[in-house]
Amino acid sequence: MVLPVPSDDVLPQPMLSPLTPAALFLVVTVAPGGEQAARGVLSGLAGLERAVGFSSPDGALGCVAGVGAEAWDRLFGTPRPTGLHPFRELDGPRHRAVSTPGDLLFHIRAARVDLCFALAAEIMRQLRGAAGVEDEVQAFAYFDSRNLLGFVDGTENPVGRVAADAVLVGDEDPDFRGGTYAVVQKYLHDVDSWEALAVEAQEKVIGRTKLTNLELDVPGSHVDVNTLIGPDGNEQRILRAAMPFGRPGHGEFGTYFIAYARDPEVPEAMLRKMFLGEPPTGHDPILDYSRAVTGTLFFVPSADFLRSIPNRPAPD
Repeated sequence: MVLPVPSDDVLPQPMLSPLTPAALFLVVTVAPGGEQAARGVLSGLAGLERAVGFSSPDGALGCVAGVGAEAWDRLFGTPRPTGLHPFRELDGPRHRAVSTPGDLLFHIRAARVDLCFALAAEIMRQLRGAAGVEDEVQAFAYFDSRNLLGFVDGTENPVGRVAADAVLVGDEDPDFRGGTYAVVQKYLHDVDSWEALAVEAQEKVIGRTKLTNLELDVPGSHVDVNTLIGPDGNEQRILRAAMPFGRPGHGEFGTYFIAYARDPEVPEAMLRKMFLGEPPTGHDPILDYSRAVTGTLFFVPSADFLRSIPNRPAPD
């Protein structure tokens, strides 16, 4: 049964907006005493977007802000979103999903790099002395929605009402309707080892053809492992907003993975299948060529929640 999604009187943040050619990901930790500055940035985020993007109406500038479990208690106290907790580290037989620090997430996207840069610069100016940067990644669209391994990414993303049902918290957590959960991981690729594989071998790892993006019937492939069937027999959906990043001069090639879901258990179950394995297929074979170097979980409150922050009492 699909639970009701928020009605039109609850405005979400723009996580359902289409992907753009440019993105910038910021993960920061709030320093002791920096809570008020953090609350101010979150409450004024919509205004910052408008100010930076005003002169470029076709720039599609948007920002999604998330809050980690520890920071939530410091910024807002109780109640806490029911599914919010620190990212759970996974130690598999061969691969590890690490858990790394992160109090605030800013997922900025636009049609142009300069707009992402300008908004990030203003956010950090307002957080100066109040927060430290844990991770900062400028990402980009690569050819026809491909990752740096050469395969199309995000093919199975839901759209329209199906996407809203998969992403937006509804009446199951009424205090946080219109919000969502974001799982964030930064992956670095061993491109040399990957490119040493024949195309047919790469396709068996991914579970899709490289040129035409057609799904293949390959048990244990990346596509197969990341298909999660719920108790009702239907596929459980998340919204992936992953984008490539890299520094060729440093030999750095990666994917910044971000998944939005109304229930964090869905992407977490997928990660358990990927890293811990599940008979008879074992771990996700893509992990033999891609290493997770960060791992964080955030709650993304509704845009209405952010606007209401000035009227919410700060926790003691």
